[in-house]
Amino acid sequence: MGVGISLSGLASAVANAGGVGVISTVAIGLLGDHHEKNYRQINIDSLRAEIRKARKLTKGVLGVNVMVALSNFADMVKTSVEEKIDIIFSGAGLPLDLPKYLEGAKIKLVPIVSSARAAAIICKKWIQNYNYVPDAIVVEGPKAGGHLGFKVDQIEDDNYQLENLIPEVVKEAKIYEEQTGKNIPVIAAGGIYTGGDIFDIMALGASAVQMGTRFVATHECDASEEFKNSYVNATETDVRIIKSPVGMPGRALINQFFREVDEGIRKPLKCRHHCIITCDYKVTPYCIANALVEAQKGNLKEGFAFAGSNVHRINEIISVNELFEILDKEYNKADSGLTENVQPVSVP
Repeated sequence: MGVGISLSGLASAVANAGGVGVISTVAIGLLGDHHEKNYRQINIDSLRAEIRKARKLTKGVLGVNVMVALSNFADMVKTSVEEKIDIIFSGAGLPLDLPKYLEGAKIKLVPIVSSARAAAIICKKWIQNYNYVPDAIVVEGPKAGGHLGFKVDQIEDDNYQLENLIPEVVKEAKIYEEQTGKNIPVIAAGGIYTGGDIFDIMALGASAVQMGTRFVATHECDASEEFKNSYVNATETDVRIIKSPVGMPGRALINQFFREVDEGIRKPLKCRHHCIITCDYKVTPYCIANALVEAQKGNLKEGFAFAGSNVHRINEIISVNELFEILDKEYNKADSGLTENVQPVSVP
């Protein structure tokens, strides 16, 4: 949902509808016309402004997503703590030192993992070093959009699918629940599209779900209309697993930009921002920060859209409230033993 796909607009709408609205922090300072200024400070200022804007739009629960791989990880976490955000989600690496930034603040910390082993490592380190237990754990499966915490050959392997990961992480979480007496809800993410999917994954032990792709096709999403329409117009064959400059595989919509990458004509001449720790412009085929910023603004000739595996099922843009109503009806039908999906109602 980054760069700039989920900001105060989408986050506040989701929070107002009863969910947890999440602001993406990655390269948030590059979205304005001031990206030539000090990269570190403009990101701090931009995140602070975005959180405050969201607070004015909702009294609901707000979170931020801070990637471990960010070169300004500490700045983004500290700023979020200063602004008294409700929840910090953190993945794209193991956030082993995340609790040290709290300094007594009552903020929920939720790591994002792709395996029970990663969940165990985080729990052990947090308890050992900070006497802190994760407030929840997000388990993201390989059908998610964006960067994936899997090797390429694991993405289609049944052993690594979300349905198999959830019970394993739930089992691991229970070990630390019994050890500490604290409840650790497990949140399922990646490839969840309908209310029926929510029902099915919660039946495996998940306490909640995290959704991204379907919420891009909403009026309140902070992306450009061109970006949203790339979802509406996407076919199943448009989805591709890419090798990201971050060093992880990712799921995106193939377009002319990638064809030029394959031809070797998108190689960056220098690194303007050093936004990702693992990115080396000398060997990377393109600048992912610039590509995602351009895509967010609607210039898909100069960038691309990350998307989940179910993006081809989207056929129109609706409001966040409508989407919540649809998901609720789909969930209730599944709970009643009915399997048919509720189709979105066309909005003039």
